[in-house]
Amino acid sequence: MKEHIEKALTFHRDNSGTGKIFQFKLLEYKEGFLKLEAQFPDETLNPDGSVQGGMMTSMLDDVTALLLVIESKGTIYPSSVNLHSHHHRPLFKSTVTATANLLKKGKTIATVQGSIFDKDDKLAATLMHTIFIFNRTERFNKDKS
Repeated sequence: MKEHIEKALTFHRDNSGTGKIFQFKLLEYKEGFLKLEAQFPDETLNPDGSVQGGMMTSMLDDVTALLLVIESKGTIYPSSVNLHSHHHRPLFKSTVTATANLLKKGKTIATVQGSIFDKDDKLAATLMHTIFIFNRTERFNKDKS
């Protein structure tokens, strides 16, 4: 499974704008849970040096969606229905830990909680992500006429 996860993270890093920014590295995976190391580079910072809140939400959007992609072995395409984020403390340029916990998954909708922890392992942001699940082959093989 680790090789499959590394492939998914490499694909994300190579093909997604945010994947290039955050540079995810696998720390832990078990069914329904993903823990990644990530970066907030200079491009993600406010003028005061803190991480822009939308960038934290973007990272959590990615981590929570990646959990579903990984668990489906790439057979689904997650599409956000709702992102609800809470920002608990400021973050600054550093390495952080981002987690995703699958709370509920049905045939077409999933709810995943994401969290970012700072370098001192303090909770910095939380996201509740409601995701519509597309079958990947149906989504990408539709006739475009």
